Amino acid sequence: MSQQNRRDFMKTSAAALAAGSMPYWFSPKPVEASFKSANERPTMGCIGTGDRWNGVGRDALEYADVVAVCDVDKSNVEKAKKRVKETQGRDADAYEDYRRVIERDDIDSILCVTTDHWHTKVAIEAMKAGKDVYCEKPLTLTIEEGKLISKVQKETGAVFQVGTQQRSEMGQRFLKAIAMVRDGRIGDVHTVTCNIGGIGASPSIPVADVPEGLNWDMWLGQAPVVEYRSLAREGERYPFSRCHYEFRWWYEYSGGKMTDWGAHHVDIASWACGVIDTGPQTVTPVMAEHPMPFKDGMPTRDDMYNVATKFHVVLKFENGLTMNIVSDSPDGNGILFEGDKGRFHVSRGNMNGGPVKDLENNPITEDQIAEVYGGKLPEGKYPHMFNFIDCIKTRKQPISDVHSHHRALTNCHLANIAIRLDRELKWDPASEQIVGDSLAQQMQGREQRKGYEIEA
Repeated sequence: MSQQNRRDFMKTSAAALAAGSMPYWFSPKPVEASFKSANERPTMGCIGTGDRWNGVGRDALEYADVVAVCDVDKSNVEKAKKRVKETQGRDADAYEDYRRVIERDDIDSILCVTTDHWHTKVAIEAMKAGKDVYCEKPLTLTIEEGKLISKVQKETGAVFQVGTQQRSEMGQRFLKAIAMVRDGRIGDVHTVTCNIGGIGASPSIPVADVPEGLNWDMWLGQAPVVEYRSLAREGERYPFSRCHYEFRWWYEYSGGKMTDWGAHHVDIASWACGVIDTGPQTVTPVMAEHPMPFKDGMPTRDDMYNVATKFHVVLKFENGLTMNIVSDSPDGNGILFEGDKGRFHVSRGNMNGGPVKDLENNPITEDQIAEVYGGKLPEGKYPHMFNFIDCIKTRKQPISDVHSHHRALTNCHLANIAIRLDRELKWDPASEQIVGDSLAQQMQGREQRKGYEIEA
């Protein structure tokens, strides 16, 4: 199939998907057979090639032809370019400005592994340019960003996979947990607890020189202009800073553990308990500790990490479900499902509890797991990326679609707003709006710096 014919096929199929004529993502034949020749493999541009790209980029190189790499840190893009050369034998074009990647007509798909506060702008511009998108989690910085991405995906019909790998990988433990819940192994589920961990507070981080090769202004993007801060720490790969891996601990760029791990565990819990297309009615902060006082939901210092170090938030749903999002619990990191007939715990490493022991005599079948996964079992060396590439060919939506992820992540965003304001929120799932709290409503979105606005 020629490059032009393949792109025409994708556009035609995307239009059909947008019209609602395509079923779920199930594909009748493996993608590895479909893309057996070079000109049938999708071409990909990678935007954001820092720490997390070392894992996700590896997966992409298995199934796609990576022809461009981009990062605002020159050292990151050079490492990515070297890896593409070593893996695929080609010289990928290197860029600092992501727009140069998106505007290329020869690129079918975008792998977005930027910092969280850049995800939405890159993803929307990529979809509007006719690209399919794989974007790392958490997909958005705010609730309003999730609404925008959902809107544009529906308008364009782009194939869009969110990087919640627990839906496809981790030994299928989370898929088995969902199958157990659906099979009534613990009866009617009334409570689910997501233990997503906390963080330690940082010391005061001094202003420092911007590292050579880092475009700090572009890294900040829509976020407010601030000075670069960094403080080396013994025995750690990354210093305390506002940048690179440590961006996760600043509300300006991310949501702390609430969104970093909540994007995984709250997603699975919502999927299993049948609330993936709705939301809570109330969000109540039981406990939260921040490194500093907050005023009107905003941190009062700019020299140290500002996300919550510890927390417990309770979400109540219309169907009677109680969801706890906690930073610590006796069961450890993972998800505890409790029903009127039993309880069990699942994590990336194991499953335990009476209903899990019962699997020895009454196992969950592969057919039941396949049913959870949309019709068949996960496939490929790297199943989550395999699923995305497969869907580029079939034009079906992947297992981690933007709409269900937006709903699950909204739970985490609401929890963060509640702990920042230290008060209960009332939420209307139908209109996707906080009710009766003007300040909390404002925090559903954020002011965007001129020149970096998101246009949808």
